Amino acid sequence: MPSRRHFLQLAAAALHAEYAAAETSRAIAPLAERKPHQTPRAKAMIFLFMDGGVSHVDSFDPKPRLQRETGQPLPLARPKLVRADSSILLGSPFSFRKYGACGADVSELFPHVGARADDLCIVRSMAADHSEHTAANYFMHSGSGLQGRPSMGSWVTFGLGSPSRNLPGYVVLDNSMIPPGGLDIFGSGFLPASYQGSLFRNAPQPVADLAPSETPERQRAKMDLRRQLDRGALTRFGQASQMEAAVANYELAFRMQSAVPELADISGETAATRRLYGLDDPQTEEFGRSCLLARRLIERGVRFVELLSPKRDGFDRWDQHANLKTGHATNARATDKPIAGLLADLKTRGLLDSTLVLWSGEFGRTPTAQGSGDAIGRDHHPYAFTCWLAGGGVKGGLTYGATDEYGFYVAENRVHVHDLHATVLHLLGLDHKQLTYPFSGRQVRLTDVHGEIVRPLLA
Repeated sequence: MPSRRHFLQLAAAALHAEYAAAETSRAIAPLAERKPHQTPRAKAMIFLFMDGGVSHVDSFDPKPRLQRETGQPLPLARPKLVRADSSILLGSPFSFRKYGACGADVSELFPHVGARADDLCIVRSMAADHSEHTAANYFMHSGSGLQGRPSMGSWVTFGLGSPSRNLPGYVVLDNSMIPPGGLDIFGSGFLPASYQGSLFRNAPQPVADLAPSETPERQRAKMDLRRQLDRGALTRFGQASQMEAAVANYELAFRMQSAVPELADISGETAATRRLYGLDDPQTEEFGRSCLLARRLIERGVRFVELLSPKRDGFDRWDQHANLKTGHATNARATDKPIAGLLADLKTRGLLDSTLVLWSGEFGRTPTAQGSGDAIGRDHHPYAFTCWLAGGGVKGGLTYGATDEYGFYVAENRVHVHDLHATVLHLLGLDHKQLTYPFSGRQVRLTDVHGEIVRPLLA
């Protein structure tokens, strides 16, 4: 009579065979659409990454007591690993007002985004683990401060595939400077390379070396020959999935030669649309074009689009250790109108409900001062910061969580980056505990062994 061990071995063999079959299918058609774990609220995602760290107390989290006590010492114990040497409080140089029927508090930095307040789900109680840019960038994207882990966009396209046949499933729109950490921030890590972010430049030709040097007929003949040679190698060496994946990549590159120029050609967009995104203003034109391309990518079925914040007038993104007032104002002018235009355009076209938009940096900035005089700024601060979401199944007009009276620590409804990742995946129809990949002897996931869905954010 078969033993219990025998039945367990049979079950393990069946599971292994099922997994191997799924992996072979995934390798042959890596971006084929896949069934989500549950009914999704969003079909696609746009990540507006504000590299450098936007100050929460200068943007979406006003602090009257901080204003009153500016110049005085912070009356709180600070973490041992805090970067800032100064404990002198610094009130915001920017005024706040309430926007929308929800009455959300938004600073003068973001009047256009503020006008969309009823679409925003503002989370004031974010927390992260790292206070240095490179590790923090990896952490916000991959749930790990270490290099080499798959980014959020890679996990999403791995789990869901992509409806787009002619474009990559995960596109990163570059705006003049790659954040600290380099291209690995958008990498696929130990996932297959098909899921890494494809970098598109903000230029008339977004992809380098895309223009064909041969006729389409000659290219097709070469691909047919390559497939024939691969079949010959297959009969000798096996490994069908790797060869089919290589052929699939060649086929995608071939189709991109016509799809990318069509995507980048915005001559058919109306004058009103161009003004909506700020293309008529040198201050907003660069990021406005990226926001417009993001909408066009979503329309063409791309699953995950990330926009990188532009470098304006010599300021290093949002990383204002000095010249906070001028630096934050400059960066805000470049991004505020284009982002509001993107939200409005998605909503008008009926795409906002099915597109999740996330705005966030890798951390916030200290409520205490760095430097002195006119060049005063703020240091890195992962202990409390703000992000916001819109569309894709979140509650518009909601402000969630709170920091203390100085904006130094989270005081209410803490949302860790792992929780944000779990919530984003849930809205896209993915269970963060089920979306795993075998690596280093265990099943690894975006949220590691952490993360809870923040259900009060869900519509």
